[in-house]
Amino acid sequence: MGIPGLEDLHIWISIPFCSMYIVALMGNILILFIIKTETVLHEPMFYFLSMLAITDLILSTSTLPKMLGVFWFNYHEISFHACVTQMFFIHAFSGVESGLLVAMALDQYVAICNPLRHSSILTNSVVAWVGMVALLRGLVLMTPHPFLVRRWPYCQSTVVPHTYCEHMAVVKLACADISINSLYSLVVIILIIGTDVTCISLSYVQILRTVFNLPSKDARLKTLSTWGSHACVILTFYIPALFSFLTHHFSKHIPRHTHILLANMHLLVPPMLNPIIYGVRTRQIRECVLRLFMTKIS
Repeated sequence: MGIPGLEDLHIWISIPFCSMYIVALMGNILILFIIKTETVLHEPMFYFLSMLAITDLILSTSTLPKMLGVFWFNYHEISFHACVTQMFFIHAFSGVESGLLVAMALDQYVAICNPLRHSSILTNSVVAWVGMVALLRGLVLMTPHPFLVRRWPYCQSTVVPHTYCEHMAVVKLACADISINSLYSLVVIILIIGTDVTCISLSYVQILRTVFNLPSKDARLKTLSTWGSHACVILTFYIPALFSFLTHHFSKHIPRHTHILLANMHLLVPPMLNPIIYGVRTRQIRECVLRLFMTKIS
């Protein structure tokens, strides 16, 4: 359907959405290119960042092309199998991204709290193993969703009141008791976000304790600046996600279009901001990007 209640504004809403998608595509592809071509960036932090960039490309591309088709061409139709596939990719890779943010928090923790052992703790094999665990966890936990959705009869409306095939928006169309879907969705969200936010929070507490015990003010500011870029990424991912989830399950008073816009912000803003934040705040990437463009100009 797009955004119920804001159909007349679809064209105008599509402008910032399309702009964010273009920035996300260009920024994440540039990040991947820089990390691949610059051997100085072949370190755990940048390996995790490249995994995050790939995940962001999958998340944004799973939603935006179809969404823009709705906004620009009134192309509302989608097959049931395509809808279930889109649902799986969105929710699975949201879980993968959350796992990668935990991995990046771990990298920050080791780099700041135990810098002398950073290279021996986070070896290439450990980084690959952590990335694989994040991927498999997201895929495995979200695999039941498509099967649960496919088992219900849909005998009434086939109109999804959303801009994409969001899990609860689809199952609410079923002519059956969907409590098992709601319960499983709640359990998965608590397992993923609850566990990941707890791990990230604990690592941040240890990081801040270490930073404020540093003897030099310049060292504290430099370390906080490096840590701050990751903290910004964490906030842009989890705040819209948590607010969208809580309003969807527990609040009936928030207008539907507000919930849908927040759900879209969760999928569009982090893929756009991640390469910008890391490109601006990370000295090594910033220097490599400037060197690349200076070489092109000369």
